[in-house]
Amino acid sequence: MNWSKNGESRGYHHGNLREALIKAALELIAEKGPSGATFAEAARRAGVSPAAPYRHFRDRDELLAAVAALGFERFAAALEAGWGGGRPAPQEAFERMGRAYLDFARDNPSEYVAMFEAGIPVEAHPALSQASQRAFGVLRDAADVLVASMPGPSRPPALMIALHTWALAHGVASLFGRPDAARRKLPMAPEELLEAGFLIYLKGLAAPAT
Repeated sequence: MNWSKNGESRGYHHGNLREALIKAALELIAEKGPSGATFAEAARRAGVSPAAPYRHFRDRDELLAAVAALGFERFAAALEAGWGGGRPAPQEAFERMGRAYLDFARDNPSEYVAMFEAGIPVEAHPALSQASQRAFGVLRDAADVLVASMPGPSRPPALMIALHTWALAHGVASLFGRPDAARRKLPMAPEELLEAGFLIYLKGLAAPAT
């Protein structure tokens, strides 16, 4: 079934309304930010009545939670690919995972905004909570391997390392790796800044050099 309005063609087909609404929400986030991803506008973009979204989502927050959950699933896969099982060395793989973090934020800005900037309460949406925990679990598992490679007496808690490095990667991505006008200027590539940050941090923890 197709709709056309003001020369704009729509391609909603019976049976994939949920996917059409998620796609519309991503487009709206890209154009207007998360506040612009309203139920009514997502329905219009999908070519359905304002009441149609309620077949799949309780409200706007539930729609954005679904967008964010899908983003976290893809994010987890990207981090796992970057980590690559910790080969050839944990520290090198850890830094590679950090670059995967930046790449995801830059290449998937709408998902990234939905995941971290839409103000959706994670614990109120089970699918979003599970997807978010899985993504962080990749980082936590990597930190476990990294800590195991450090000298025994001075090993820090793996959770602490996971949280610190998450904050570092997220900060660099949000401030300097954005693909929009909010990106701060930096006299180096964001990847270089993150790599230097990891080097200083891990060296301070006596992590083995690559």
